[in-house]
Amino acid sequence: MRILLARHGETPWNAEGRYQGQIDIPLSPVGEAQAQALGTRLAEVGITRAVASPLSRATRTAQLALGSARAEMLTQDIDLQEIAHGEWEGLLASEINDKDPARLRAWREEPETVMMPGGESLRQVLDRSWRGLARACEDLGDDDTLLLVAHDAVNRVILCRILGLPIARLWSFRQAPTTLNLLEGPSVEALEVVRLNDCAHHTPFFGEAKHRAL
Repeated sequence: MRILLARHGETPWNAEGRYQGQIDIPLSPVGEAQAQALGTRLAEVGITRAVASPLSRATRTAQLALGSARAEMLTQDIDLQEIAHGEWEGLLASEINDKDPARLRAWREEPETVMMPGGESLRQVLDRSWRGLARACEDLGDDDTLLLVAHDAVNRVILCRILGLPIARLWSFRQAPTTLNLLEGPSVEALEVVRLNDCAHHTPFFGEAKHRAL
């Protein structure tokens, strides 16, 4: 089976560098354009199943990626929603640094040790997002393709597990807005990463493809 693991498009808070977590922030006009570009790229790709986080930025990205003719196949799974940043949600990194500097430093240097204040740890995100991935892959055949649209932290922890990396290494690769990661394998437990952070549909080869908050 093949899995197209995508991230949602840009939101206004992504552009500002504001931590959004599970607050339901919609796509910005830039994010809508990114998702439409993803849809153009996937127009001729056969997709068997499509699952998205219920947060509107992911759901809308999936809808635009699928196009109107395939939109009805989309389902949602709450286990794919972004990490709960708790008290950090809605804040800029500079504001977090003013009130919670030690935890912010740990988040950047030792993210696997952090329990978000009033939120989740990365281990909790991995446990639930892996369940969501496994459900999405149920009964897929060798020639089937799943489109799964989620979030930065969700994609990173899933990719860490597939790559055999500890969660501590999740900052060692990027996940751009509407990026595609191509995974292939006979089962969820035997997936390989074929493409990582492929955002050629909207970003030049040497273009800027990072964001300002997570």
